Amino acid sequence: VQLQASGGGSVQAGGSLRLSCAASGSIGGINTAAWHRQAPGNQRELVATITNRDNTDYADSVKGRFTISRENAKNMVYLQMNDLKPEDTAVYYCNADGQTTNWDRTQRKFQTFDSWGQGTLVTVSS
Repeated sequence: VQLQASGGGSVQAGGSLRLSCAASGSIGGINTAAWHRQAPGNQRELVATITNRDNTDYADSVKGRFTISRENAKNMVYLQMNDLKPEDTAVYYCNADGQTTNWDRTQRKFQTFDSWGQGTLVTVSS
């Protein structure tokens, strides 16, 4: 299963961007999806998660400003980012886990996946 992140760009503080993450391949179903980010010189941090029951969780730094959502029929995950701040500048990565449609004869179950997208750059200027 492959993930393709898009939607990054350059905006001024207070602006908005919507990131998209498209999953493709032998997807049986996506369980949990998440967005992470990594700013220059910093470790990668978890920004938001969404479960297959649409339960969401956010880092304190983005609560009230970012919204994660998913469109199961299209295998898409989104991150709506509002009121962006310069400290939101980072490369954003999507991540998802779930089941494939590939049957494992030995394990007698569908194979699972845990995939990452390639990252999309978000730059927020003051």
